[in-house]
Amino acid sequence: MNISLKNNDALSGIIKLEIVKADYESQVEGNLRKLRQKANVPGFRKGMVPVGMVKKMYGKHVLIEEINKIVSENLFKYIRENNLAVLGEPLSSMTEQKDIDFDKDEDFEFCFDVAFAPAFNIELDKNDKLVYYQVAIDDDMLNKQVESYTSHFGSYDQAEEVEERDLVKGTVAELENGAPKEGGIVVEDAVLMPSYMKDEAEKAKFIGSKVNSVVVFNPNKAYEGAEAEISSFLKIGKEDVANHTGDFSFEIKEVTRHKNAELNQELFDKVFGEGAVTNEEEFKNKIKEALAEQFDPQSNFKFLTDARELLSAKAGEMEIADDLVKRWLLVANEKNTPEAIEEDYPKIKEDLKYHFIKDALVKKYNLNVEREDIENFAKRVAKAQFAQYGMLSVPEEMLDNYAKDMLKNQQTMQNIAERAMEEKLAACLKEQVDLEIKEISADEFNKLFE
Repeated sequence: MNISLKNNDALSGIIKLEIVKADYESQVEGNLRKLRQKANVPGFRKGMVPVGMVKKMYGKHVLIEEINKIVSENLFKYIRENNLAVLGEPLSSMTEQKDIDFDKDEDFEFCFDVAFAPAFNIELDKNDKLVYYQVAIDDDMLNKQVESYTSHFGSYDQAEEVEERDLVKGTVAELENGAPKEGGIVVEDAVLMPSYMKDEAEKAKFIGSKVNSVVVFNPNKAYEGAEAEISSFLKIGKEDVANHTGDFSFEIKEVTRHKNAELNQELFDKVFGEGAVTNEEEFKNKIKEALAEQFDPQSNFKFLTDARELLSAKAGEMEIADDLVKRWLLVANEKNTPEAIEEDYPKIKEDLKYHFIKDALVKKYNLNVEREDIENFAKRVAKAQFAQYGMLSVPEEMLDNYAKDMLKNQQTMQNIAERAMEEKLAACLKEQVDLEIKEISADEFNKLFE
């Protein structure tokens, strides 16, 4: 077998594979012998079917399968061993490929059009300036997070008198002329919170009321005709709400009040783990660190977005084999159409250009992502997800298991590997350029992405 490359120009070429009978004959015959042992043909015992009949029945199929295997293995081996920067996948040549007759031919020739990544060089130094944005955790953010933790780890206590944010439980009964309506609505164990009432006058009827007292109020006024809320409260259909717009009594049976946790060692241990912090100052500093860490991925993303402009400018104009790339895009996704590819191609080409740049920098600075990097990044993703729910002291074993489950999905693992590489690339670029670290507020940071 012979493999050769003919360059059309710097952007494309044709790889030719010439296969002769000796390259496949023994393997095809071996596969036919295996089929003979398994073939079930009426009139013949298993394994006793004549070789000629097996060849007639399966020979062409076995030949095509073996030729395809030889082509695939050797084509990509050639690309790999010769370090060819091929875009997409090789495509059957539109100009060089000859017709193939598997019934008659013994020697075969396969020709593939290939597009090459453009050659370029990028040099970075301290004359190149980039900004890295860090979010400053201000007192407002800190206090809101502290409030979130004290609320989350708070307790529920029974009270004797209703306050606005209390949970009030009791019996609701529909009234008519100030008395319970015959056949009217009665709801046992009804629940409401005065703070959710939109009408201040109706809300005020509950504030200060005591357990075992009865409050007369109008749900339709209290919730300003909100059908969903009223139907849920009275346990009736939305279509029936309009038939019950009068007064109701509410006999208060129970008042439950939420009490925020105190800033003490018990709370510190619940949030960060036993003994991780021992006083309020350490607690707040630890929260600041956790909040700042949550912004790191967005900060790196913003940095790489800004770096892309600098790198693209340094790389200059890049020419690629547009027609070949468009052909590959059409073949790679059956949902693509020539019209859609043509419309999206300018954006696709820019993305390809940046992909080339990243690959070049990864090679230039010998950046690698190992399995350990992927697992550590997955654990950080898991930790960030738990942190969103206020869980900052997740055991290491749980993070490990959660990360391993994430990485069982091939697509998820690939995405995490790419993110881990981008993080390494960002860290590398920061060392190459003149980096200005700029602290801004969370609101200012979010506006950068608008």
